[in-house]
Amino acid sequence: MTRIFTAFLLPIMTVLAIAASLSATPAHAERIKDLGNFQGVRPNQLTGYGIVVGLAGTGDDSLDYSTQGMKGVISRFGLTLPTGVNPALKNAAAVMVTADLPAFAKPGQRLDVTVSALGKAKSLRGGTLVLTPLRGADGQIYGMAQGNLAVGGLGVSGSDGSQVSVNIPSAGRIPGGATVERAVATGFDTAPQLSFNLAEADLTTALRVADAINIAFGDSRARAMDAVTIAIDAEPGAEQRIMMMGMIENIEVKPADAPAKVIVNARTGTVVINGAVRIAPAAIAHGKLTVSVQEAPRIVQPAPFSKGETALEPSSSINVTEEKKPVINFKGGASLADIVKAVNAIGASPADMVAILEALKQAGAMKAELVIL
Repeated sequence: MTRIFTAFLLPIMTVLAIAASLSATPAHAERIKDLGNFQGVRPNQLTGYGIVVGLAGTGDDSLDYSTQGMKGVISRFGLTLPTGVNPALKNAAAVMVTADLPAFAKPGQRLDVTVSALGKAKSLRGGTLVLTPLRGADGQIYGMAQGNLAVGGLGVSGSDGSQVSVNIPSAGRIPGGATVERAVATGFDTAPQLSFNLAEADLTTALRVADAINIAFGDSRARAMDAVTIAIDAEPGAEQRIMMMGMIENIEVKPADAPAKVIVNARTGTVVINGAVRIAPAAIAHGKLTVSVQEAPRIVQPAPFSKGETALEPSSSINVTEEKKPVINFKGGASLADIVKAVNAIGASPADMVAILEALKQAGAMKAELVIL
């Protein structure tokens, strides 16, 4: 039991040890471009409904929406299927096409697209996507997709119902399979002012970013509006603003230290403690109580000629053992390294570690946010 317990404890100790070594490293200055992005300068999601043809009998097989989609494709060429005729579409499949339209993308540029089966298609391997419009959230067409699919999955089925599937054969990609037809106006060149948004909200970091911009340009053009947004005064016009944005992105700033947090993944038993966690004076005792009950029933035979009956006499043995663990005393300001040593000393499992951390927080000895994933 002890060997299994120790082996189960090794992964969490490794994670804690790595976090402890990282916490000892001083924070480095980072470029502003790594802390967030300018408002409006972002990708936009595009989606479309299309038909994949050329499949080797692994299509949707006459599903209504795939049949309607195929009729729509045929109608583009002036052909009309007779009323009531629903072709067997084992070689075609209805799909959803998705792509990301990067900021500043111009008409004629190429985009990678992802194609996913919408119905019962078993595999899209070997298929070709028919010309499909890609629409944005406003319903406008921003791209057109078409091309041969690259599918990394493989699915094989036998006549007796047996199946073998490798990865996901019902989804694939078309590198450069879409062409941008319309550019998205970012509005950065006409907005009253530029706004830089931090990826993680932090008041101290926002103030430091604003101060760094003001120092670099020698004025007071940047102001921290809240924990995320820094407003920057700028002259109108794309050329001037692009030049200023490029300079701002390369300014180095030392972000604020992260708040004290303990992250617990209850599903995997992973516990991560950042270097800002401190423990107030506290004592921890960790023990393990084991109660074992053994049953050894005995068969009792009656005496000869006593007219008695054979009976089963129960016999129970109860044993109680309690492992004695040392009491760990935390002095004020205990660091992450102290917590790791203490957990190693008392031999706590990941589940016990969570219970200890929760108890420390309830006792007011751990001033940190406990996040359960």
